[in-house]
Amino acid sequence: MLQLKNIIFDFGGVLIDWNPAYLYRKVFNKEEEMNYFLDNVCKPDWNVLQDAGRPLAEATAMKQQEFPRYKEEIAMFYGRWGEMLGGTFEENIRLIKPLKEKYKIYGLTNWSAETLPIAMERYDFFRDMDGMVVSGEEKLVKPDKKLYLILLDRYSIKPSESLFIDDNIENVKAAKAMGFHTIHLTEDVNLEQELKNKMVL
Repeated sequence: MLQLKNIIFDFGGVLIDWNPAYLYRKVFNKEEEMNYFLDNVCKPDWNVLQDAGRPLAEATAMKQQEFPRYKEEIAMFYGRWGEMLGGTFEENIRLIKPLKEKYKIYGLTNWSAETLPIAMERYDFFRDMDGMVVSGEEKLVKPDKKLYLILLDRYSIKPSESLFIDDNIENVKAAKAMGFHTIHLTEDVNLEQELKNKMVL
């Protein structure tokens, strides 16, 4: 049995269903054009720079200069960002309260400091968090070891007493290398069963 004191959740892909396609399926008539836009214009590595702290207005203006043809669609990425939220993964959310009876609950997320408040206002589970570290506020993104160290230092926790749950394998590998217990959450993994297997729940 693990001697745990802390459960640390990533947000997107673990607790929150976020996908730009939820917005852009309403914007583009054809799936192919939407995919082109998300793969070549407002692509993931551009969004990560905002997760690392770049201001949304600056990022939008730069991208509009690069792709003037898509000026309006680029403006929607953060202008209508709330429409990219598809809700929560309830099967995982409902585990938080029973876990909170035995452990401290933290968040460690790659997320823009400007958009996270929209999600925090919408979803109640944030109230059950004992603390969180947000990449956009720290100007660092996972899997940078420094972001994990901020979490450890800020809340005086130890990796050996902490279970980290993330859907990104690189983030999981970084945590494991630092001594965290980990769960890599994929579509094939049932989080509740995994926690029971580890005798956490």
